[in-house]
Amino acid sequence: MDVSRDADENYLVVRRLFEAVEVQRRAFALVAEGYGLTPPQARSILRLHEPTPMRALADHLSCDASNVTGIADRLRVRGLVESSSGDDRRIKLLELTSKGRRLRAAIQRQLAEQTPTMTRLSPAERTQLVTLLEKLSGS
Repeated sequence: MDVSRDADENYLVVRRLFEAVEVQRRAFALVAEGYGLTPPQARSILRLHEPTPMRALADHLSCDASNVTGIADRLRVRGLVESSSGDDRRIKLLELTSKGRRLRAAIQRQLAEQTPTMTRLSPAERTQLVTLLEKLSGS
């Protein structure tokens, strides 16, 4: 068994995965830009499928809670989100407005139809990829 060859093959898997993620990330950024959003704003809209604590959104975006305040403020100005207090008044919840829900649906539709994952893979390959990604992510 050639350990060097195995390590090279394993690294190739990691490298290709990072490359695929970067292609998808660039495509996502273009979709977001088309709606006048930054990628974190678009990711926030996609994440807000129910009232969500700002702390949970910060965790999802891997950023500081103060960054989410800025993101939420910009989305609020555009009429896409509203905030409310949860059962614990110290916790601010963000929720999409009807305008925000329509935008989320439009973004989801565009991602589902026009990103490289959709245009470069056959339906069978996409099914196989989902299975592999679920295995990788533990979901």
